[in-house]
Amino acid sequence: MIKCLEEDVRARLRSGVAIKSLADADSLQSLLSGWDNPIFACYPEVAVDVSSSQAGNLAVKVHNILYPYRFTKEMIHSMQVLQQVDNKFIACLINTRSEVNEYSDGNLLVLVDQHAAHERIRLEQLIAESYEKPSAVSGKKKLLSSIICPPLEIEVTEEQRRLLRCCYKSLEDLGLGLSFPENRNQILVGKVPLCFMEREANELRRKRQPVAKSIVEELIQEQIELLQTTGGARGTLPLTFLKVLASQACHGAIKFNDSLTMEESSQLIEALSCCQLPFQCAHGRPSMLPLADTDHLPQEKQQPKPNLAKLRKMAQAWQLFGKQRHHHGTEL
Repeated sequence: MIKCLEEDVRARLRSGVAIKSLADADSLQSLLSGWDNPIFACYPEVAVDVSSSQAGNLAVKVHNILYPYRFTKEMIHSMQVLQQVDNKFIACLINTRSEVNEYSDGNLLVLVDQHAAHERIRLEQLIAESYEKPSAVSGKKKLLSSIICPPLEIEVTEEQRRLLRCCYKSLEDLGLGLSFPENRNQILVGKVPLCFMEREANELRRKRQPVAKSIVEELIQEQIELLQTTGGARGTLPLTFLKVLASQACHGAIKFNDSLTMEESSQLIEALSCCQLPFQCAHGRPSMLPLADTDHLPQEKQQPKPNLAKLRKMAQAWQLFGKQRHHHGTEL
């Protein structure tokens, strides 16, 4: 009997080991799925009604696909100013119809961001004022520069120093005056763009830390990367230079909550129409937004005006007919 008990125990142990080996793979998953946590209860997830939260956005996207708008500078020239809205925007009408009539009103209602518009105007003015008068001989446009004394010492590698030394003449067009002391891994900057020093003066006036050296280092690093990738080919103004001017344009631009008269709003739109990029602020954000196309709005049905003469005749006829009917009724 003892032998039978031993065999029974061994059989149960073997079956338990087999069951354990089969359940190890998904033991954690089965434990979590079958366990009711008494502390952190698992509530059933509620399905989100997509139509309730995204229907409005979807309608806007569909409308933008069906009725896309492409703004041109000519449209801004003919833009009709309505009024200032909330001391932040200027409401205007633009005619986007294919057949434009000189005497027809605009159909597209747009909001012009007054800060972004003035920022763009100021940026292009600052860019134009940053150049020297072009030389009659070379015809090249050079940025206005300012002398720094003592010169700024900028640390560079030997390879960077070699690249800058090869093209330092072209960097003079950007207002940079470089010199290369012997046996030193640095360059001396004796001239920088004038707007850099204006930025430095503004920062010091506000009792902030000097920024001229860090901006010059950023500009030089940008030019080194340009030399390494394109060999020095340059089509636009350096990004560092544009960032400094964009900051100046932003600080001096019209702000939100600045009240504008109708004349000031019209002058702002007129100046914006003369810009090269009137649709973007100095930082690249859009300066205007289409709001509604009056051609696509439901038209109100005009109720016909009552014909007073006809109503008067009907009233007179009814009075006569009513009297006659009343008279015949009394006789009966």
